[in-house]
Amino acid sequence: MPDQASVWPLRRRRRSNEKLSLRKRLLTFLLVPVLLALVLDSILAYAVALAYSNRVHDADLSDSALTLAEMMRSDALNGELTAQARFLLEYDPDGRNYYTVVSERHGRLIGNAELNAPVRTVAVDRPPLLFDSTLAHRPLRAAIMRTPNAHEPGDVLTITVAENLRDRHQRAREILFLTVPLQALLILAIFLLVWFGVSYGLRVLEPLTARLGRRGHDLSPIGETDVPIEILPLTRTIDDLFARMRGMLTLQERFIADAAHQLRTPLAGIQLQVERMDATKDATAHADALTHIHRLSARAARTSAQLLALTRTQSPHRDADDMQVIDLTVVIPEAISLRVHQALTLRIDLGYESSLSACLIHGDTLMLQELLDNLLDNAFHYAGPGHAVTVGLSMDDDAAVLSVEDDGPGVDEAFLSRLGERFFRVPGVREEGTGLGLAIVESIAEQHDAKITFSRGDMGGLRIEMRLPLVRGEDPDLQPKGF
Repeated sequence: MPDQASVWPLRRRRRSNEKLSLRKRLLTFLLVPVLLALVLDSILAYAVALAYSNRVHDADLSDSALTLAEMMRSDALNGELTAQARFLLEYDPDGRNYYTVVSERHGRLIGNAELNAPVRTVAVDRPPLLFDSTLAHRPLRAAIMRTPNAHEPGDVLTITVAENLRDRHQRAREILFLTVPLQALLILAIFLLVWFGVSYGLRVLEPLTARLGRRGHDLSPIGETDVPIEILPLTRTIDDLFARMRGMLTLQERFIADAAHQLRTPLAGIQLQVERMDATKDATAHADALTHIHRLSARAARTSAQLLALTRTQSPHRDADDMQVIDLTVVIPEAISLRVHQALTLRIDLGYESSLSACLIHGDTLMLQELLDNLLDNAFHYAGPGHAVTVGLSMDDDAAVLSVEDDGPGVDEAFLSRLGERFFRVPGVREEGTGLGLAIVESIAEQHDAKITFSRGDMGGLRIEMRLPLVRGEDPDLQPKGF
């Protein structure tokens, strides 16, 4: 026999394979309350029938008490009952009825049981009083009245007539059994109407289903044509999903096209140098070819990394949890310190200027590190050895101002507006590059609702300035994050 651990996954898989049926859910939600209503209606019907039966039997019981009082007044009977009268008073198909006549002077005159008196006092010559009683622990319904003794002035007779409750409940059940079949037929008719209504109502989805089935790979919006109002939220959600998928496919196609375009040259160069090495046995040529291969492979690797970085920053599926409150006065110096060794190797004077003690923004620390790395790479490559690169941090109104400035040759004003375009490189620059660094910076800035400007700086070179929104309503409990 399989153990419990192996049976449990099978049960879970079987449960997960069950198809969710909208028709079943609608029928369940509609018919279960109807069946409950039938049960409740049956209970209410029985209660009403029992109340009606009690009212009829109470009226008969009162009439029996009045009849017995008339018999006791009759001179012909002289206070006695004939056998026929006794039979009529006691007759009950399910048992017996009970009666008693008690005189105030002589005690019990006639009767077939000792019946209890009600708590209330009964006035003389008043209509019969109905009350609940018991006899040998059996419940009874009784009627009592007091009337003067016609055969002995000054004497008062107390007349009590009682019956068991079986006949009352039997009549109520008979009424219930008459109404339940009718109610069952009504429920069946409602069931059929609900089944037909649900099945017919779900047909309004068939045109939409057929239209979606003919789409193939079309990710255009579904729209609101032939879409019921009740499922508009669903179709709008699907349209949003389609829009995100179109965005992802566009990024994927752009990445493939960019990779094919940008990697074609270094890969072709590598292939050429490999063929050159195969064609000669000269060690000097081999060394020169290896140098070119190393340079071209590094260029291909950097191009691939920047293409991936650009695609990642342009992805619409950014996690809101990545945006945290960070302190730029902690983040920026730490990021700069990671580049000091490279700056010393390149003979670049790397500096940081800021007088702020705190500068809080909402941001993604990894993306901001990528942004600053690209800004510094751009400054290192185009300023060149022997020059200075300065990173500045300040605040202006409600924005944090991050700037990277160099004292290199700068960029002609005619090309400043094109900085940040993908694959754009300033004409005449000898330094190799992919033309993607500032495009990555632009994309990250957009993710942070920041504005970037390119201008000629006071040092004579290029100045790149980014304004990031500060945290509004600073909370002392906020914990700024670093790298």
